[in-house]
This record gives sequence, structure tokens and C-alpha cells, in this order.
Amino acid sequence: MKSLQGLLIIIVGFFVVLIGLPSLLVLPFASPPSSTTQQNEQSPPQEKSAQENVKDTTESIQVAVYRSEKETIDTLPLEQYLVGVVAAEMPADFEMEALKAQALAARTYTVKQLLAEEVIGVPEGADMTDTVMHQVYYDDAQLRNNWGAAYDEKHQKIQQAVNSTQGQILTFDDAPITASFFSTSNGYTENSEDYWANAFPYLRSVESPWDTESPKFKEVNRIPIEEFEAKLNVALPGDGTVGTIVSRTDGKRVAEVNINGKVMSGRDVREQLNLRSTDFEWRRVGQDIELSTKGYGHGVGMSQYGANGMAEVGKTYKDIVTYYYHDIDVTTMAPFVAQMKAEHKLVDSSTAK
Repeated sequence: MKSLQGLLIIIVGFFVVLIGLPSLLVLPFASPPSSTTQQNEQSPPQEKSAQENVKDTTESIQVAVYRSEKETIDTLPLEQYLVGVVAAEMPADFEMEALKAQALAARTYTVKQLLAEEVIGVPEGADMTDTVMHQVYYDDAQLRNNWGAAYDEKHQKIQQAVNSTQGQILTFDDAPITASFFSTSNGYTENSEDYWANAFPYLRSVESPWDTESPKFKEVNRIPIEEFEAKLNVALPGDGTVGTIVSRTDGKRVAEVNINGKVMSGRDVREQLNLRSTDFEWRRVGQDIELSTKGYGHGVGMSQYGANGMAEVGKTYKDIVTYYYHDIDVTTMAPFVAQMKAEHKLVDSSTAK
């Protein structure tokens, strides 16, 4: 019996050694975790730290917005303010990349305004208004009222566009640009000096063919002759004509007109007649002047419907902004934080909620 037990022990031991032998051979030569694996395991905390740094930087900046209807000033964190601007300035059903481009333009405009030594067109204590004089801004109550049942979905989408570009601005020669934007082009954008007084090297005329899909691309309306003459302070010629369009800009808009000897700029005609754009044609129809316009807005900088058209064909937000703004860089706003002038723009990030 003992010899049988001993034999069994020997057989079991043999099989244990046989099964364990491959592990014994492999383990001594197995490689330790590679440095790449260790770095990958450590990278999430590093990325999170970088994101937190950007968040701390942006949340340290406050924007004082003059609420024109209430005649009060609301002060809120920059990124929260931008959600209200993007939501007011661009339809929430636009493509995500277009919304990101809008967030970038709005943030750049805001930073430039905060850096300005003199704030124009706002009451004391405010940085900007909530109107087209600066940037249109809606607070949360207004967005809930405008969007109704779609509030959660649309707000989340706008928030994502702002968050995904957090801290990014557009610069030219290491300074924030004048990031102007408008609704719809006539097929081209405008050189800045053809509408405003100053020529900016990054605000150059470019083709914008996507805008033809905009519901605001064309408009035709009529104005009684008496109203037309009164608003422009002109007397129409007696030959049944309106006037002569003397010249057009690189952006195909009206530069100058001559109405019975009175020379005016296309911008003056647009503003005094409240036209959608400076790309217009006119003719007499009975006792009225019929005006046909293309585009909507001043035409300088980024076309919003053009941005959406670019996004629909697969362009990214960086593709969009570098197309509409020449030779600019997409960079961080961090170097400009220390330059903020007013004390109320810089606060402890823990209180900026």
C-alpha cells in the first residue's frame, strides 16, 4: 500500500512540474511594462491638469454686460457669457463646427473689448452692451423662452461648442483680431476699408459661395418715392430713372451712387433705407422704388451661413476661421489675462461660478 501511495505521489508531482514548466521558462524572460504603457497610464491626469489650467484661466475673467431693456449690468464669467452670445448670434441647429467658429470669433471679440483702454458706447461699469452695437447676448431666461421644449438639447449643443474651444482666440501679429462677423454674404465678403474706415490685413474679401442657401440671401422690397427722397434727402430725376450706381467694391457691393447729382456711399444708402446689404439694385415701379438686395449684414469678416456651409461639407472650425480671417493664428488667450484693465474682470476662479 505504501509503495502504491508513493507511486501516486511521484506521478502527481510529475504532472505538476510538467504543467508549471512553461511558466517557469517564460516568466524570467518576460519584459516589464514598457515606458510607453506607463506614460499612457499617467497621461489622463496630465491632460486633466492642462484642462483645469485652461478652465482656471478663463473662469478668472468676468464680463460686465449692460442689459439694454432693464438698464442694469449683469456680471458673469466669460465662458458663461459666450454661451449666451453664441446662442443669440447663430441658430442652434447649425453644424457644430460652425458653432465652434462662432464661439471663437465671439471670444476673440470679447477679449479685444476687455483689453481696450477706452470702452465706447457703454455706461460706466460695463464692458459691452447686449445689442448689435457689440454682441447680442441672451440670458438663460431668454433662451428658455425662445427655445421652449427644445431648451435642454439646444443649450447642451451651444455649451459643447463653447467648451470645446475654451480659452482659444484668434490673433494676428500676437494680438487679438477684430473678429467681425455677419449673417449672409452676397457670394463674397468685404474688405474692411470698403465698409469701415480702417484697413485690416486679415479682413480681406474672399468668395463665399455657400451663402446662396441662406434664407436671407435675397430680398426685394418697395419704398414709396416720397419716402425714398425724404430718407436720402434727394430729388429723383424727371426721366423716370432712380440714379446711377457709380462703382462697386471687391466684394461686389455698391461703393458709390449718384442720384440726380448727389453722390453717396453704398453704406449711407443701406443705412438710411434700412436695407439688408450694400449689394443692391433699384428701379422705379409706378410710384414706388423697388430695391433688390443680396446678402444680409455689413459683409466684413466671417459669414455665418458661409461658415455653416463649410461645416456641412466637412470643414473644421479652424478651417472656417482661417478661411474668413487671413493669416491669423488660433491660439490661447492666457498671455492676455494679465493685461485686463478693470479690476472687476479678474476674480478668484473659485468664486466665478
